[in-house]
Amino acid sequence: MAIIWRLWYSRGMSEMKTVETDQSVTAYLAGVEPPGRRADAETVIGWMTEISGMTPRLWGDSLIGFGAYSYTRADGSRHRFFRTGLAARKSALSIHVLPALAPHRALLEALGPHRATVSCLYVTRLARVDGAVLRKIIAAGWAEMAERYPDDTVGGR
Repeated sequence: MAIIWRLWYSRGMSEMKTVETDQSVTAYLAGVEPPGRRADAETVIGWMTEISGMTPRLWGDSLIGFGAYSYTRADGSRHRFFRTGLAARKSALSIHVLPALAPHRALLEALGPHRATVSCLYVTRLARVDGAVLRKIIAAGWAEMAERYPDDTVGGR
């Protein structure tokens, strides 16, 4: 039994759970509640489309991503993930700014009310933050990803 668990565990650790899908972003957004969150998500998607030049894609069942890059984990497994994206959660918009937010401290201070982790901004209402500053943060993250992964495809599938 321990061998079976180890095989399952090691296999599960190298498989990415959040992958690009062919599901409709429009259909996903239609189900986002409350309506204000949906409108905020649509606005940020517009900004990300403009900044990236990419079409939004659904990753997993609730992440909207733009572009893609490949990376190798410490275990040697190769994976793909979006370069920037967002999730329209009930409590907040989760805006993914890869590779990290730390270099953007001055912009984060000017942004307005938000929470942040290593590469995620949580914004409860877009109207409460400075949209121009948020666009600068997203654009800076996109540019940094392009610099780090210049030979990688950004067109998704």
